[in-house]
Amino acid sequence: MKPKLAIVVAGLLAFGGMARGGGVDAHRVFLPGDIKWEPAPTSLPGGAEMAVLYGDPTQEGDFVVRIKAPKGYRVAPHTHPKAELVTIISGAFSFGRGQTADRASVEKLPAGSFVSMPAGVLHYVFVDEDSVLQINATGPWKIDYYDPKDDPRLNIAPMGTPKP
Repeated sequence: MKPKLAIVVAGLLAFGGMARGGGVDAHRVFLPGDIKWEPAPTSLPGGAEMAVLYGDPTQEGDFVVRIKAPKGYRVAPHTHPKAELVTIISGAFSFGRGQTADRASVEKLPAGSFVSMPAGVLHYVFVDEDSVLQINATGPWKIDYYDPKDDPRLNIAPMGTPKP
């Protein structure tokens, strides 16, 4: 290969390996047993776990996370400042839109379902059975509760003990 062509090909390969918002520095594979689950951030109600598969949801750039939530888990009405792409990997949950979490107006979403959530849409979630969902988005990830009293960050005392 001619030197100029080799430089162009190397440049195209490097550019082609870039994801919007950040570089893809290595091929990575996560088998189910390799996924590292940790408690979900305090911006979500207690009881869920999260695994970061790609990027860093606290920083600018693309990220992919999975959230594992038990049956009966719920997230009160909230918005996100950036769009989310959500795939239900396993289980089932109910998704609704609006200021009040109303089970009568939800869409039931089984495993394999996909939701594209534009920025700023007020929505809520009920987990109908033990579930795992995947969120693809651009960070930093943020959640804003419609009613501040629903924000779990405001109900946490020092050392992580719930307030009475």
